Amino acid sequence: MALGTDKLIEIERLLAEADADASAFAELRRRFPRLACTRCDASDMTEPPFRSFPRFDLHLIDGSAHCLQITADPARATGIVLAARSTRR
Repeated sequence: MALGTDKLIEIERLLAEADADASAFAELRRRFPRLACTRCDASDMTEPPFRSFPRFDLHLIDGSAHCLQITADPARATGIVLAARSTRR
């Protein structure tokens, strides 16, 4: 099942909040219990993010084929990767 536009907008709003921190992942899991949601450090990702926020990069997962892959197409997204960005610059 594809990640709907409404869900994607809600995810983006949550991550864009100025005080979004590590609890954002738990909040996403609470709001979307059936959504495939993974977290990692941003340095673990080699693909460009779908969206970037102050503390996180958002990557979309396409799980429609045999193997999972990162996609830039929200219509193909079946889950997300929340990649924590370093607050040090």
